[in-house]
Amino acid sequence: MSQPAEAKDASELPPPRRALTGRDEAGKSVFKSFDVTSKVAEIVSNPGLTFYELYMTEGVPALTGLEPDPMLKGTKDFPGPGGTLFRLISYPPKRPEGYKPPPGVTFESALQELSDKVPGMGNHFDRSAPGMHTTDTIDYGVVVRGEMTLELDDGKIVHLRQGDCIVQNGTRHRWRNPLPEPCLMAYVSVGGKRG
Repeated sequence: MSQPAEAKDASELPPPRRALTGRDEAGKSVFKSFDVTSKVAEIVSNPGLTFYELYMTEGVPALTGLEPDPMLKGTKDFPGPGGTLFRLISYPPKRPEGYKPPPGVTFESALQELSDKVPGMGNHFDRSAPGMHTTDTIDYGVVVRGEMTLELDDGKIVHLRQGDCIVQNGTRHRWRNPLPEPCLMAYVSVGGKRG
C-alpha cells in the first residue's frame, strides 16, 4: 500500500519568477528584469500563505514601456475602478487534524498582519465566517499547481484542479486547499464598481 503524502511547505517549492518587459530609449523592446518579483509577502500567522505581487495599473496604461516597476512602490489589496492587479498566491497545504496556529495568533491578529503586508487585504474578510470575503473586482484565476476548492454563499463548492479557471464576479467566496501540498494560483483582478 502506498503511504499518505506528507504535507509539503510552500518554502520547498521554487519561487515563481517574473519576466518584465519594456522599451529602451530607442523604442526597442527589452527585458527590464527576469527574477522573483520585488514584492513577496509571506504571512507568518498562516505559514505557507505567500503573495507574489507581480504588477498593477491604475486607469488606462500609457504603454510607453519606460514606466518604472510599480511594485517597487509596494502593493495594495485590490485595484480601483478600471485598474488591474496581477498576483500569484501560494496557499498552504490542508492543515492536519488538531492543527493550531502559531502561538499568540488570533483571527484578528492574522487579519492585521495580512493588511500590514498587503495593505487593506484583511478588511475584505467576513469576521462571522472565517475565510469568506468580498471584493469590488472581477477576478480571473487559474490553478497553476495543485488543487483548490471555491465555496460561495449558497454552500456549493467547486473542486478546481491544475489548469482549471474561474471568473469571480465580485461575489462573496472562500478558498480552501484540499490537498496535503501547497496550491499556487494566479489572479488578475480588474477593479469595478458595485451596481
